[in-house]
Amino acid sequence: MNFKLQISKFKITAFLFICCSAALLLCCAVSSAELTMDANHDHINIDFFYHGSEVSVKGSAAAGSELIVKIASQDGHQILKKKGKAAGFLWMNVGELKFEHTPSLYLIAGTKNPDDTIDREEMDRHVIGYQALERHVEINPVANADEKTRWFQEFVKFKESSNLYAVIHETIFTSVNGNRQDYSIKFAWPYQAAPGDYEVTVYAVRDRKITETASKNVVVEQVGIVKSLADMAKNNGALYGIVSIVIALGAGFGVGMIFRKGGGAH
Repeated sequence: MNFKLQISKFKITAFLFICCSAALLLCCAVSSAELTMDANHDHINIDFFYHGSEVSVKGSAAAGSELIVKIASQDGHQILKKKGKAAGFLWMNVGELKFEHTPSLYLIAGTKNPDDTIDREEMDRHVIGYQALERHVEINPVANADEKTRWFQEFVKFKESSNLYAVIHETIFTSVNGNRQDYSIKFAWPYQAAPGDYEVTVYAVRDRKITETASKNVVVEQVGIVKSLADMAKNNGALYGIVSIVIALGAGFGVGMIFRKGGGAH
């Protein structure tokens, strides 16, 4: 009887040991694969002296993973003037182009070129890269796919000239630490980016598939005098016009006093 009881205790102990070992191995595997990220800003204030900022993104991922960082606003719509020749020789506005599902800010960075590391289906699903963004965006009116591509490329050039769009690679700094790799990258946040909500997303990629994601929101808002003037321009245009004139006159008077004290122009 005692012998059977000892065998039963041994089986139970062995079973518990196996379960604990399996749970420990599973936890270690999850821990080693977990993608982490942090950004130095989750709130950017636009004040009187604002001229852009810097967003630093860092964290860790499983060693051997390719990484992609995307900063984008929510999808919106924009209307741009379409220029063309009138009467065969005059360049002028000949219509409007409506761009739907377009982010106002779209920044992509990767350890490698995203086109070389992710399948097209994955890029389209997460809207990573200009080609995926082109397929995501709607442009009207356009006659065919070639015309859409042409106007989309012009749209991207316009956005890049304002530092609002960029796709760069081999710009994420990484260092391997055992079965983990630390990463970091700095983005120059453009002052042209409008107030609103933005999302910073990090993607870990293996075998051309996205295996993990981590994200964080960044809020950009006007504060102080800038916010007061913006609210005034929106809600009370007449008063804003008067204040603008007073400020311009005050600035002109101040400059005049400086020149007068300096002896004036000769």
